[in-house]
Amino acid sequence: MTQVTEHGGGVWSLRVPIPDNPLGHTLVHVLDTDRGPVLVDTGWDDPASWGELTGGLDALGLSVREIHGVVITHHHPDHHGLSGRVREESGAWIAMHAADTAVVRRTRESEPGTWFDYLARKLATVGAPEDHIAPLRAARAAGRMRTLPGLRSALPDREIVPGELLDLAGRRLRAIWTPGHTPGHVCLHLEEEHPSRLPGHGRLFSGDHLLPGITPHIGLYEDPDDVTETDPLGDYLDSLERIGRLGVAEVLPAHQHAFADAAGRVRELLDHHEERLTGLLALLATPLTPWQLAERMEWNRPWEQIPYGSRNIAVSEAEAHVRRLVKLGRAEPVAGADPVTYIAV
Repeated sequence: MTQVTEHGGGVWSLRVPIPDNPLGHTLVHVLDTDRGPVLVDTGWDDPASWGELTGGLDALGLSVREIHGVVITHHHPDHHGLSGRVREESGAWIAMHAADTAVVRRTRESEPGTWFDYLARKLATVGAPEDHIAPLRAARAAGRMRTLPGLRSALPDREIVPGELLDLAGRRLRAIWTPGHTPGHVCLHLEEEHPSRLPGHGRLFSGDHLLPGITPHIGLYEDPDDVTETDPLGDYLDSLERIGRLGVAEVLPAHQHAFADAAGRVRELLDHHEERLTGLLALLATPLTPWQLAERMEWNRPWEQIPYGSRNIAVSEAEAHVRRLVKLGRAEPVAGADPVTYIAV
C-alpha cells in the first residue's frame, strides 16, 4: 500500500511498520510549521521501521535532520519508540503529557527484574494458573530481561499541557488530555479550517484514543509502587464524551485510516463498552477471579488460541472493566477471597 498519504493543508501521514504485530503499522503524521516539520508520533524502534520513516520523509522531499519537533500522543513503543533517534539526528524537541513522561522515567530507572516480579505477583493475585506465571519466574531467574520494550525510550524535554496550544509557529494545535489507553494519552486538535472545507471544527490527531474500526485496549495503569485503585475505563469513557463534543470535521488516527463522523464513532464505542459491562455482570452472577472472567469474555478468537502475552493484556482489560463495575456499585469483591474474586450485586 502507499506509504505516504497527503491529507492537505500541510499534513501527511507515513506508514511505519510495527514488527510482528497484527496492527501492521503506525501512522506517523507530518505537520508543516513555519519553523520546520513536526512529527506526531514516530513509530517502533526497529531498523525496518526507521528505514520506512526516513524513506517516507524522503518521498516528501524532507530529511529527518530537518525535523523541528516531535509530539507524542502516548508513551507506547509503536508511538514513542523512534523519538530518541529522531532527536539524535535532528536536535528536535520531544513533547509528551506529564503522566506518560512519568511512566517513561519509571521504566528507564527501574531494574527490569522489578517488572517481572510485579507481573508475577499481579497475575497470582488475579487468579492466573501457576503454569502461566512460571515462564516469568524462569525469565527472571535466567536474566532474560533486557528485551522489554520501553527500557531505552527517550525522556521528553517538553511537557504537553492539556487545554493549551502547542508552540508550533503558524499552526493552531491544541492538546486535549484523553486518559484511558494510557494515563497521559493526548489527542491534538488542529483548530484550522479543513482544507477540503468539510463541515466541522478542524481535524483531530487521535492517537489510539479514537480509531475507525478498532476498540483500543483499556487495561490498568501499572505502577509497582502505587497502590491507588485507578479507573482507566471510567477515564476512557469520560474522555470519549469530551472528544465527541468537539465536532471535528475529520479524525487522523495513528492506525488504520482517516475518517469523518467522530461523534458517531464515539457513540459506537460507548455502546460497545456498555454492552460489555452488561455481559460481564451476567458472568459475575457466579463469583469469578479476573482471570476466570477473561477466560469467559468474548475476544477476537477463542481463549485457547490467544497467545501468552495477549492473555496478560486480556486479564488486565477484564480487571479494568470489573473496577468500573465496582465503582458504579454494580459489583463488589468477595470478602476474604484469595485470589481476588468478584460478584455482581
